Amino acid sequence: MTTYVYGIMREEHPEPPEGMSGIGDPPHPVRTLRAGGLAAIVSDCPPELRPKRRDLLAHQHVLTESGAAGPVLPLRFGSLSYDDDAVRAVLGEHASHYAEQLDRLDGRVEYNVKAVHHEETVLQMIMNEDPRVRALSEANQRAGGGSYQDQLRLGELVANRVREREIHDAKTVQEALAPHAEQQCPGPESPAWLVNVSFLLEQKESAAFLNAVEDLRQANLHLNLQATGPLPPYSFVTEAPAAHPAES
Repeated sequence: MTTYVYGIMREEHPEPPEGMSGIGDPPHPVRTLRAGGLAAIVSDCPPELRPKRRDLLAHQHVLTESGAAGPVLPLRFGSLSYDDDAVRAVLGEHASHYAEQLDRLDGRVEYNVKAVHHEETVLQMIMNEDPRVRALSEANQRAGGGSYQDQLRLGELVANRVREREIHDAKTVQEALAPHAEQQCPGPESPAWLVNVSFLLEQKESAAFLNAVEDLRQANLHLNLQATGPLPPYSFVTEAPAAHPAES
């Protein structure tokens, strides 16, 4: 059966709590595999793995419980290996790489920050700040809505100003929060968000980071800011030079 890999630890890391289970329905028991001075926390993988809520939460739970006993290098949901022997082989082959990662991320957590505009507020800001937009809008209103070409001109002008504001606000968010973190990593781009960035920081700095997020929110009421964390530092784990103990 395919081996599902949750994370990598040092060899002396305590065993998972007795009876702890992971993904699957019914949940598969969690176990550890050791090689090269390291240990991987794993379980069997169900035949058809899907990112269901139950399994996503189980993956997170295993990492949280294991991390309470010492540093764990988290792998993302869906990290698989052919079998237990393959996991041991790659742990041994890349022991120094994963040991360095464990040292670097020890005591660190990840916060993911997303931001989107409050649309009506931003449109009103653009109307107030840009004389061309305001003049064209008022002219269209006086003309009963304006011609199709006038409406098109206004729509294009507003769209350009919104995009400029998105770029400006994305930079503002990153520059305001970067001093409170050790690293940052952009997440996948999406039209749903103007900002999607993960920040790496020491766990003891969490309160200061969240205070900085709140200060940013209060200074930019046109932004809907969401900060999720503390999370295992998924975004800051780097793959081994060649093979990896798990194939996503």
